[in-house]
Amino acid sequence: MPLRSLRELPIASARVLVRLDLNVPLRDGAVADDSRIRAALPTLEALLNAGALPIVLSHLGRPKGQVRPEYSLAPVAQRLAVLLDRPVLFVPDCIGEAVSTALQRAHPGREVVVLENVRFYPGEEANDKEFAAQLRHDAQVYINDAFGTLHRAHASVAAIADLFEWKGIGLLVERELAALERLRSAPERPYVAVIGGAKVSDKFDLLSALLERCDALLLGGAMAFTFLKAQGYAIGSSVYEPELESAAQAILQRAQALGKQLLLPTDVLITANGDTRVCTVEEGIPEGWIGYDIGPETERRFAELLRTARTIFWNGPMGKYEEERFRSGTAAVARAVAQATQRGAFTVVGGGDSIAALQALGADTAVSHCSTGGGATLAYLAGKPLPGLRALEQS
Repeated sequence: MPLRSLRELPIASARVLVRLDLNVPLRDGAVADDSRIRAALPTLEALLNAGALPIVLSHLGRPKGQVRPEYSLAPVAQRLAVLLDRPVLFVPDCIGEAVSTALQRAHPGREVVVLENVRFYPGEEANDKEFAAQLRHDAQVYINDAFGTLHRAHASVAAIADLFEWKGIGLLVERELAALERLRSAPERPYVAVIGGAKVSDKFDLLSALLERCDALLLGGAMAFTFLKAQGYAIGSSVYEPELESAAQAILQRAQALGKQLLLPTDVLITANGDTRVCTVEEGIPEGWIGYDIGPETERRFAELLRTARTIFWNGPMGKYEEERFRSGTAAVARAVAQATQRGAFTVVGGGDSIAALQALGADTAVSHCSTGGGATLAYLAGKPLPGLRALEQS
């Protein structure tokens, strides 16, 4: 079903309810990374330029339906005012009389109103229709520009959209869908996907979908050990998911049947008792040792294949990225993806650690698209329905 863009909605001088993803890290009461706030600016500026009154809904963290001051959006509203260079009125609640009073005083086209964390109420994550009705605040238009929440059936994402005749997507969601649809529909080939992270269980559907579309699939991170174990290799004390060995074997067999390349690490960086060394997969990881990163030979193999790609999707670190000594594999992939972009490849990167690796190299602007989606990105590429998008469909 079709989706309406912000450009197709009657936003001029309207009261517009905007769902944003302002779930940003805080440190010492201030915003530590404002990337998601910056991503929301184009939609807010478009609304203000049209004379609208943007009423912002967002969550922050996991307060589990309770008011917890450390998850207040007040610092986010302060940072938004600086970046937007416009007055931002913060309301310390998202429903009730305080909101009504603030909206009566607000100036359309000049101010943005930011409401308090919607997850302070249990009705948000329960997708409660009554709570959604309380969040409406007599707005005429609803816009969802929080791509990272579209896979959540929450009140401010799904239930609330049913209350509006005029509803649609913001400019950020529009950019996200355009980029990801290039991966799903007709990617320029060769199409190479690089997937890391901890668990096969988190990305099994994604891996299955990618095999049908990409030409080569490169696997790193802790999830690779489940695949190596399924192939009979000794993985020592490395983390793996024994209940998914058969699923991993099925993916390996499917790749072979489709004639697709599926590359696993051939060497890994292992550690035990403070010692670290490189071990080949063929020799096997000794008991008591844990694999924490791909090795230098695997880095070269992955980079060589990425060098030939015309389309790349990367999600997830190649190792225990939190520790500097296990960042080499992730950094190598980041460099290879950035270099491929410079050569003209279309590159999409999703996931906090992957984007952080690009930022550390100063290469986050050197890729075609950095997705803000996280779980929503993976769900969309896996072909799963997104409740937030379904709620915006026009009959």
